[in-house]
Amino acid sequence: MKPRFANILLTFFLTCSGMAEKPNVVIMFMDDMGYADIGAFGAQDYPTPNLDRMAKEGRKFTDFYVTQAVCSASRAGLLTGCYNNRIGIVGALGPKSNTGLNPDEITLAEICKEQGYATACFGKWHLGHHREFLPLQHGFDEFFGLPYSNDMWPYHPGVLHLPMNERLKRWPHLPLIEGNEIINPQVSAKDQELLTKQYTQRAVSFIERNRKKPFFVYLPHSMVHVPLFVSDDFKGKSGAGLFGDVMMEVDWSAGEIMRVLRKHNLHKNTLFVFTSDNGPWLNYGDHAGSAAPLREGKGTMFDGGCREPMLAWWPGTIPANSICREPAMTIDLLPTIAHLTKAKLPEHTIDGQNVWPLFTEDGAVSPQEAYYLYYGNQLQAVRQGKWKLHFPHGYRTMAGKPGGTGGIPTNYSQAKIGLSLFDLRQVNLRELRIVQNGGFGPRCLWPMLSSSELNGVTKGKEKLLIGYQTKLI
Repeated sequence: MKPRFANILLTFFLTCSGMAEKPNVVIMFMDDMGYADIGAFGAQDYPTPNLDRMAKEGRKFTDFYVTQAVCSASRAGLLTGCYNNRIGIVGALGPKSNTGLNPDEITLAEICKEQGYATACFGKWHLGHHREFLPLQHGFDEFFGLPYSNDMWPYHPGVLHLPMNERLKRWPHLPLIEGNEIINPQVSAKDQELLTKQYTQRAVSFIERNRKKPFFVYLPHSMVHVPLFVSDDFKGKSGAGLFGDVMMEVDWSAGEIMRVLRKHNLHKNTLFVFTSDNGPWLNYGDHAGSAAPLREGKGTMFDGGCREPMLAWWPGTIPANSICREPAMTIDLLPTIAHLTKAKLPEHTIDGQNVWPLFTEDGAVSPQEAYYLYYGNQLQAVRQGKWKLHFPHGYRTMAGKPGGTGGIPTNYSQAKIGLSLFDLRQVNLRELRIVQNGGFGPRCLWPMLSSSELNGVTKGKEKLLIGYQTKLI
């Protein structure tokens, strides 16, 4: 083939695939949403038609991980392409914290901005509330939202019985910030009811205002983190309690993003990613979601805590109604988006890799040798291919007990796991096997576990594994 003709064909291909011009990027990042909290991943008690449509028109990632199953650490991994431990952010930063995301780190917003993108963050930041750490100092043109979690305020249901002066010793009043300025120093319950709608409306407006140039929108919702709030438009609409109502509004938000993209014919040149920062906060019971059939939830590095539902939507580029079962992680989004936007990667070391083939090709394999799963500064697990190795560590668990009701949590129990190897590609629970002492080889596989060892409990029609992990198919 002559070089000139080959170049013509390449140009034609890129044009048809939507990659001739720089694509827009939207990332919707939920808070404490579980693996099975949307219809495409198993939710049945309330409708999520927009997210289900997103799955049907795009690709579902079944084995998608976050760096750590807690708020700030997870967000740091997403925005920098680094394991959060590398950049010194673990746990959840609170209003008394004097630290945040180091100005020397390069964020998704910054690599996009260097390519001429308009950039915005609408929602929960949680990477430092002091001015030098806020989004506008990390590459975002616009910011509207909360500096940290919505429960870090003196109106949490668990402290309402205390006098206000006692509550304020634990949590100060929660501020709402626009740009670098506090516009509401004391967020109320009524204010929280409007957050999902306001974040969404801001995102829609930003897209419409910047539709003639490339844009990056980061939409980290405060929901479904407790305490739960929902606007009047969705109160009582799910028939499944407050959590179902909140999820319906979240689904509406995703639908609004797709609607405005289609309205302006931007959907054929926009990557829209939907996922969550960690799994459900299980001890909140009816105000928490579900990680079924995965083990445990938020605050653990079992799959229920760090493996999240992920949807990728780009009509005409990402194959419709497709599934990726290959492991991937939020750290891979920055180098993948850098590839799409033709942006330069940071000069310093990052941990993510370009996984764009996982978005578009059947049978693509991740370039990552393994994913390393820390909690705090302790390496607790490693995911490599179908295998997940857990190192000995203690963890919190509900141990089959129900969580709290009405926004009041119950207490966790403490448990320990020894050196254990799980085959996450096993579908038949009777064939789930564990290695307690040894490496990855087949010689290390012990006989299958007994039914008593599986220690399963029934919740509705779902089989929840308390003791061991399996994969949702």
